[in-house]
Amino acid sequence: MSGDPALAAERLAPPTPGQLRRLLAAEGLRPRRSLSQNFLTDAAALDEIVEAAELAPGDRVVEVGPGLGVLTRRLLAAGASVLAVELDPRLVRYLRRELAGVPAFELLEADALAVHPREIFPGERFKLVANIPYHITSPLLHAILEGERPPELAVLLVQLEVAERIAAAPGQMSYLSVFVQNVASAEVVARVPPAAFEPAPDVDSAILRLRRRETPAVPVGEGRDPFYRLVQAGFRQRRKQIHNGLTRELPLSAGDVTAALAGCGVTADRRPQTLSVDEWVCLFEALAPRLAEPASR
Repeated sequence: MSGDPALAAERLAPPTPGQLRRLLAAEGLRPRRSLSQNFLTDAAALDEIVEAAELAPGDRVVEVGPGLGVLTRRLLAAGASVLAVELDPRLVRYLRRELAGVPAFELLEADALAVHPREIFPGERFKLVANIPYHITSPLLHAILEGERPPELAVLLVQLEVAERIAAAPGQMSYLSVFVQNVASAEVVARVPPAAFEPAPDVDSAILRLRRRETPAVPVGEGRDPFYRLVQAGFRQRRKQIHNGLTRELPLSAGDVTAALAGCGVTADRRPQTLSVDEWVCLFEALAPRLAEPASR
C-alpha cells in the first residue's frame, strides 16, 4: 500500500450514492448522459475489477473514463502505474487537483478513441482497466484490439448484454464475438446491478476480462480485413444456413462454398452463430483465393 495521502485507506472507500451526489454538487458537476457518466460506487465490484486485473507492482495500466478517480485510486494502491484518459474537462480539473502528487499517476485529457496506448508505451506491455463509457464500447474495442500490440489483459465494465455477446460460445456467436475472440479469450467475471452506480443505468452491467492470445487466429496483415468481411457476410444472413448465406452475400459459387464447408467439417445446414472462431478461420483459409478473384457468378 502506498504511503501517499491520496491513497490512504479511507480515500480508497467509494462514496455512497448520497455522498457522491453531495460531492458532485459541491464541485458543480452533473453526470452527462451523453458521455455515459454512471459512477461506480460499489466496493465489492471495485474489488472484483482490481482482482481480475491480476496486477503486479509496476504494471502499466491505461484507464479510460476515470471519472472521479474511485477505481483509479485502487489501481494505484495495488502498485500499478496508471495513465488515465478523460474527455470531460470538468473531471480533468478535479482529478488533477486530487491526484496531482501521486508519482505513478498520469492524466491525459483526450478522446480515448483518438489515442492508442501502444503509441504512448512504445514497445512496452500494458493492461487496460476501465469502467468504459457504454456508448463507445464497440468502437473502443475495435480501436484497442486492432494492430500489432493490443493490451495483454483488459478488464472492462460494460453492459451485461454486450459482455455476454463478446464471451459467447458457439451457438450464440455474433460478429462481435468472432472479432474479439480472434485476438483474445473472453470471460464474464461478475454481474454488476444498476444499484452499484450513481446515477443508476437502465441496464445490468458486467465485468468482462479479455486475455490476449499469444498468436491471433488471423494475424495482423493483409488477410485480416478479408477475414472480417467473410464473417460479416455470414452474419448478415444469420437466420439462414451458412451455405446459403455465404453464396448470397459473396462472389462465391455454390460449389466453392460446399467444398470449403466439407473441408472444415462444417455441415451446410448450420447457422453462422454455431461456428467457432477456428471454424471461421478454416473457411477463410479455404475461400481466400476465391475471394481475391474477380466476381464471375
